[in-house]
Amino acid sequence: MTDRLTVELNDRAYPIYFDEAKHALQSEIKKHHSNNKTCFLISDENLKTHHAEFIEALGIDPSKRLFLPSGESTKSIQSYSETLSFLAKQKANRDSILFALGGGVIGDLVGFVAASYLRGIDFYQIPTTLLAMVDSSVGGKTGINLPEGKNLVGAFWQPKSVFIDPVFLESLSKKEFASGLAEIIKYGLIADKKLFQQLLELTPIDKNTDALLKIIRTCCSIKANVVASDEKETAKSGGRALLNLGHTFGHAIENVSGYGDYLHGEAIAIGMHLASLLSEAINENFTEKETQLITELLTKNALPTHLKKPLSIQLLNQAISRDKKNRASGIRYIILSTIGTAETKTGVDPKLIDTLWRKVGAI
Repeated sequence: MTDRLTVELNDRAYPIYFDEAKHALQSEIKKHHSNNKTCFLISDENLKTHHAEFIEALGIDPSKRLFLPSGESTKSIQSYSETLSFLAKQKANRDSILFALGGGVIGDLVGFVAASYLRGIDFYQIPTTLLAMVDSSVGGKTGINLPEGKNLVGAFWQPKSVFIDPVFLESLSKKEFASGLAEIIKYGLIADKKLFQQLLELTPIDKNTDALLKIIRTCCSIKANVVASDEKETAKSGGRALLNLGHTFGHAIENVSGYGDYLHGEAIAIGMHLASLLSEAINENFTEKETQLITELLTKNALPTHLKKPLSIQLLNQAISRDKKNRASGIRYIILSTIGTAETKTGVDPKLIDTLWRKVGAI
């Protein structure tokens, strides 16, 4: 029997399937076809090449498949418009079902399309990267980027189910795999000290690490619990916002570098280093020793802790000022209380942020 856990959202609860997820997915598609519902597959061109057999086995009509270019640039208004037009031309209706097969870019884009096409249709997440498996496919945050900032347009729209199959990890590059490890490390930092210790002991972690599927499940469980308690990130402190450790800095790096120089996890890794430095500076209980443990774990898992080349502090701070997590009270940062617990913080001195940027190579 396929392993699964449930994201508890009352009447909108949904399962996350693990391991042999393909069979559960095939059954779901057959069920919809038997009820005369049209299924659409939205994926990327890399998966069309590397996982053609898996795609064929799903049983979705080739005319109902759309393959978009791979990469962060696809998470755009242009691709959003193209996908909506594809559905309209195919006469998709409110009973139609979308299946998002891909990494975080495809999952976020297709989720937003599902949330807005005909004011909302059902969709399923089939994450194919480690990062998407442990983070972006779970929780219902969907959206696209603008030139002005990351994820500035989107909607909360929960999937009907998430299907996680480690078979997709086999075709990931080392860089893509490491990018996903950044989000796994984040979960240990904000919510699970034992997970953090386990990661230290297992490092370096690769696709063949025996405990990997269990670690993925642990991360999904943490996120499911957080989402269940604060689905739309409305808690005044803590809550779902804590999942953004390192993201305020990381999203700024992605924006200023042009959504191409850094994979998402790479930018978040630098962001977590910055968050630990910020925690050191304003939390007397968080020490340099803990920052060193964090940078050691990141480095040994092939993740950066400093910028590849200098970026403008002024532009980085402008990007932070547009961050969607900010509130009327000001820029909201996530800091660590200790390894395993985190909190939100506003009112941080901008001069301190400038100093931290310089420590990672900004000018």
